[in-house]
Amino acid sequence: MEKKNLKPAGVFHYFEEICQVPRPSKHEEKIIAYLKEFGQKHHLETLSDEVGNVLIRKPATPGMENRKTVVLQSHVDMVCEKNNDVKHDFMTDPIQTEVDGEWLKAKGTTLGADNGIGVATELALLTDDTIEHGPLECLFTVDEETGLTGAFALKEGFMTGEILLNLDSEDEGELFIGCAGGVDSVAEFNYHEIDVPAGYFCCKIQVKGLKGGHSGGDIHLGLGNANKILTRFLSLASQKYDLYLCDIDGGNLRNAIAREAHAIIAIPENDKHSLRTDLNIFAAEIQNEYNVIDPDLQLIMESENFHAKAIDRDTTRRLLQALYACPHGVFAMSQDIPGLVETSTNLASVKMKPNHIIRIETSQRSSTASSKQDIANMVRTVFEMAGATVTFGDGYPGWKPNPHSEILEVATASYKRLFGVDAKVKAIHAGLECGLFLDKYPSLDMISFGPTLQGVHSPDERMLIPTVQKFWDHLLDILKNIPTK
Repeated sequence: MEKKNLKPAGVFHYFEEICQVPRPSKHEEKIIAYLKEFGQKHHLETLSDEVGNVLIRKPATPGMENRKTVVLQSHVDMVCEKNNDVKHDFMTDPIQTEVDGEWLKAKGTTLGADNGIGVATELALLTDDTIEHGPLECLFTVDEETGLTGAFALKEGFMTGEILLNLDSEDEGELFIGCAGGVDSVAEFNYHEIDVPAGYFCCKIQVKGLKGGHSGGDIHLGLGNANKILTRFLSLASQKYDLYLCDIDGGNLRNAIAREAHAIIAIPENDKHSLRTDLNIFAAEIQNEYNVIDPDLQLIMESENFHAKAIDRDTTRRLLQALYACPHGVFAMSQDIPGLVETSTNLASVKMKPNHIIRIETSQRSSTASSKQDIANMVRTVFEMAGATVTFGDGYPGWKPNPHSEILEVATASYKRLFGVDAKVKAIHAGLECGLFLDKYPSLDMISFGPTLQGVHSPDERMLIPTVQKFWDHLLDILKNIPTK
């Protein structure tokens, strides 16, 4: 299968085109300019707001003018993750895509199908005049991945549709009618530097090879978290050796499960062989624990040049204890929807910042508002007991399912008619912008769906090519059967 032959041709053409446009979260200027130019080029009414959201309208095809107006919505930003051995500047370099069997993926980076495939689908719809549809509004929002900025800033009246189709789901054949809300928690430790004694051996302990993944959609899989694994070993080592912590770094994004982490430590020269033996034993144990879900997990010890300074001993102790105790993973399952994660938390990143600050970023999700606050308070308590300062972000609301939705009935009937099987109607633990849309447009009737993606928010992100055609056919049939006003 070659890229030039992928179907539907229009969708894959625009997906490849936007892969050439850098679009990291909070740096979407180039893709915004691209969308505005696209609207003008195709003589379509194009609007933008103060934060960069873009709306492109397309009139109904003849005979469909009396149908309800449909908003098709995707976010333009992408999570920018790459493997350490890959040279790639997400601010300037295009995403290099390749076909691997039935999958489309990128070379060592995130693919950006989350949510570039939704953007490409809307662009293909806007340019294809053979498709039957009522009035359309294509909404492209900014900064979904790191703050839901576009959805938060959306003003009443910017769009006029009565039905919204969110194209940001990742399992073909599944229709989503609800999602979790979330909040970010940030803990900060202040430390001072101390001298590392002469005659100490410095080394780097690395955790790598983990799959990583989406902290909402993949949290139930039991994937390894590099921050937790690294802390587990450092805690054991600190109890056995006179250990100095010189540097620690793990994970990157609040909504990604940490794939890699490392620490630079110093121990007495005479203990270096014993430490290596301990790491080998620990690596065998931890690899056995994760041999099914994360079979490529590696723990590596490398010698380092001497580091003269380290984090003070008291802060090191409190930091490692807090990271060890901080919960990570599924906290509760839904009592209403079988198999749905209700509440979870993600120990996302550990970073050393200027002015002697160590910052730990975590995220909590729940489909129940009180449970979301409860798990956030639990995380806060762990870090405050260790002497850290904890702050919360603004958070975002969940989307309460409406099983009697009119557009859901259209979509389920369409899927059965096209493919002969029932679509699965579900809620999702990941966050979607739909909950925020309801704040501004409380009468919106919404569903979310998309083709099959795996490994999103990691360099393993890939899209199952045959499901894009099914997703496209399903979308066109839904548009053909939108109810009248």
